[in-house]
Amino acid sequence: MVLFDVSTLYFETDAGDGFREPGFSKERRLEPQITLGLLTDADGFPLTVAAFEGNKAETATMLPVINAFKAAHHLSDVTVVADAGMISEANQIAIKAAGLSFILGTRIPYLPDVVREWHDQHKDEAVPDGLVLTQPWPATAAEKTRGIPDRVVYYQFRTDRARRTLRGIDEQIRKAERAVDGHVPVKRNRYIQLTGATKSINRTLETKTRALAGWKGYTTNLTTASSTFVIDAYHQLWRIEKSFRMSKHDLQARPIYHHLRDSIEAHLSIVVAAMAVSHYIEAQTGWSIKKFVRTARRYRTVKIQAGNHTLTAADPLPDDLRIALLEIRADGAH
Repeated sequence: MVLFDVSTLYFETDAGDGFREPGFSKERRLEPQITLGLLTDADGFPLTVAAFEGNKAETATMLPVINAFKAAHHLSDVTVVADAGMISEANQIAIKAAGLSFILGTRIPYLPDVVREWHDQHKDEAVPDGLVLTQPWPATAAEKTRGIPDRVVYYQFRTDRARRTLRGIDEQIRKAERAVDGHVPVKRNRYIQLTGATKSINRTLETKTRALAGWKGYTTNLTTASSTFVIDAYHQLWRIEKSFRMSKHDLQARPIYHHLRDSIEAHLSIVVAAMAVSHYIEAQTGWSIKKFVRTARRYRTVKIQAGNHTLTAADPLPDDLRIALLEIRADGAH
């Protein structure tokens, strides 16, 4: 199982060159950028990174990265976990054709049938925390002709998620009501509907979003996999997001002072190698890489040449750092 995500790195320049191009920026920047596709294992250990043109669609980055990694390591059975926007219909077809599997988050634009049926059968009952409902999604004849696989969707309810969502809805409704009453200017608010010059609250949309609060969907073409496996696999995506944050901040992947594509990709290779070392240190010691570097950099070994003799002096290491260094070397690491 591998995790896939996309990010961007911008450049301090005004003009694109075919590779560094303006595009949809994760950091809301207008400068030319490159698009990065990062692949990690289930624990967030970086496996590979690929650079694409800055204006390349996110959905067009995943298959090249996975296929290249699969070919390089002679893999046949790979399950990719990604966020909802990463796997388009074309990607689903290509994944099936390549013999791969996917697990992804699913947007819920309307109340699913299985959720509606549960409410019909449990009237006036609160949805229990952690409830999972299963919706088989077999491909239609037309979809099978296009190569779309059979899928299954798991819908999970979380009380904390519902509480956060409802709090946001309440806040948006309060703002919308103040705007409709003329107390504040009308700003962008999904719950305000305009009919000519008349402003009103979109109560239909409010009812719909309140009904969806707390629910999240997970889609997979692993139709025999358990809901626990699928949901737990998806919830590992925070690990790859952490890797991206580490690369941009702790490892200073940006700014990039290179201009040629080969130089940029070489820079990214160094960043990925540093990410791998950092991930290993964190996994072995339980320390964040920032804490490890901040602690270890205080200690130096000094060699002093006195005539024909070389003297070595060093501050004694504190116990916690000494134990951390032993943990790093525990599995034969160098």
